[in-house]
Amino acid sequence: MENNGRFGDFGGFYVPEVLIPALEEIERAFYRFKGDPKFVAQLDELYTRYAGRPTPLYFAKRFSEYVGFKVYVKREDLLHGGAHKVNNTLGQGLLAKFMGKTKLIAETGAGQHGLATAMIGALFGMQTKIFMGTVDTRRQSVNVHKMKLCGAEVIPVAGGTGTLKDAINEALRYWTANVIDTFYLFGSVCGPHPYPTVVKHFQMPIGTEARKQCIEQIGKPPDMVVACVGGGSNAIGIFSGFFDDKKVRLIGVEAGGEGVQTGKHCATLLEGKIGVFHGSRSYLLQSDEGQIYETHSVSAGLDYPAVGPEHCFLKDTQRAEYVTADDEDVLDAFEIFTKSEGILPALESAHALAFLISQKGKLPKDTVAVINLSGRGDKDVGIVEEHRPVQ
Repeated sequence: MENNGRFGDFGGFYVPEVLIPALEEIERAFYRFKGDPKFVAQLDELYTRYAGRPTPLYFAKRFSEYVGFKVYVKREDLLHGGAHKVNNTLGQGLLAKFMGKTKLIAETGAGQHGLATAMIGALFGMQTKIFMGTVDTRRQSVNVHKMKLCGAEVIPVAGGTGTLKDAINEALRYWTANVIDTFYLFGSVCGPHPYPTVVKHFQMPIGTEARKQCIEQIGKPPDMVVACVGGGSNAIGIFSGFFDDKKVRLIGVEAGGEGVQTGKHCATLLEGKIGVFHGSRSYLLQSDEGQIYETHSVSAGLDYPAVGPEHCFLKDTQRAEYVTADDEDVLDAFEIFTKSEGILPALESAHALAFLISQKGKLPKDTVAVINLSGRGDKDVGIVEEHRPVQ
């Protein structure tokens, strides 16, 4: 599937010349240490004792009764920090430490990757800067405060749309001038090689655990595996465990925003055109002239005009299916799942739940679906309250 940073026609690294040595240094270190017994032992201990792996696979009984088929939930929301992001930040943070780096930088949208990086910066005693669009700092103010409590410096980025893409732009500019002692801890399976491969590797425990748990609890792999897709790290993480199970449908759910008719949406894989963005070749939301469209999603973590190159490959080879969920359906799913199970899903994860709800009455009752609940919804309560005030 992957060849020198390529996933079919996608991926690669298209960056300023000054960054090529830094990316090559990370690539060499990754392949050197990912199988090193000392590195693996330390990371496994951190996953278990710090992050809280393995996470359970939970049968959502009342939600299953609502949709009319069996839904199992991979509980990444139970990890330290409240999301799957800590899997990757522990892996890359430890890699940075083994490389002798003393400073971390990261971009963030919903704040979960920024928080996870700030936690690891505190854990390893590394100076940490988090770049975050001003729109996102406002709608995810709780996570901003948590990052600062961990000792990180949060740098608001006002340019462009003030969202994730602009935070990445600014982080890359900063890294260009500080590559000697600084490690850029990238948050998703996007960006230039080797990041899509590195992030995937550190998120693969989700899929490995989920498949093993399915065999133990259900006796077989599920019929479908569903996950939200922005950049796509949580989806690649769980999909990876089922790539070889050809009968298992892999379904990624993108942000439909306020709907295609309004133009306020983020369905990159369904509506995008191939181009180069943030150092990688992938599908992009762009005009015929190459101008990047402004995106919108009720969830900050999916408010991004590109997508990971492996998702592009999975789409083109038809190994995975990609659909959308509009904001209103996502807010409905948040409410329904919370009232059914007493679990607040992140609005990102609620996109996957919205797809399952859309299948109500369409699937046999013995259908088994596994959904990756990539994060918890504490951070989104204010946004939900703004759109759907509790009576």
